[in-house]
Amino acid sequence: MGYRRLRIPGATYFFTLVLQDRNASLLTDHIDTLRSAMVAVKRRYPVRVDGMVVLPEHLHMVWTLPCGDSDYSTRISMLKSLFSKSLPLTRDRTPSQQKREDKGIWQRRFWEHWIRDELDFHRHIDYVHINPVKHGLVARANQWPYSSIHRYIREGDLPPNWAADMPLMEHD
Repeated sequence: MGYRRLRIPGATYFFTLVLQDRNASLLTDHIDTLRSAMVAVKRRYPVRVDGMVVLPEHLHMVWTLPCGDSDYSTRISMLKSLFSKSLPLTRDRTPSQQKREDKGIWQRRFWEHWIRDELDFHRHIDYVHINPVKHGLVARANQWPYSSIHRYIREGDLPPNWAADMPLMEHD
């Protein structure tokens, strides 16, 4: 099946990457490994990380690519690969996964959305930051340690009590 993705050089995108096992906690259990992988990706293929949240079994990112560059797929592939290679095999793999040398950690695809304008950008950054609350991991967004919300608060772009007056959201 062919997937068509919109590729605009220098654009901003929202991404969701998900583990195959939706009950796993590999991303938060191995957060330093994920951080190291992200540093390596950014060193090889520069990208501005506008926002990011890491939950136990999925992550959301808002990236702005460099001017003239639209290759987010290589960056995401490298991130997933570097993270996976650092982990031991944890379960049986299908013949297809063995052939591709895939550890079976990640879902093969990822979700991507082109950020169209400033309002779309802010909506997606807010979504990133509220996601741990949405999933019932914390009561308030600033309580989740693996989120860019802390940078936004530190730089004065968000108040420390951002979204504190929101009613708690239910699980998906």
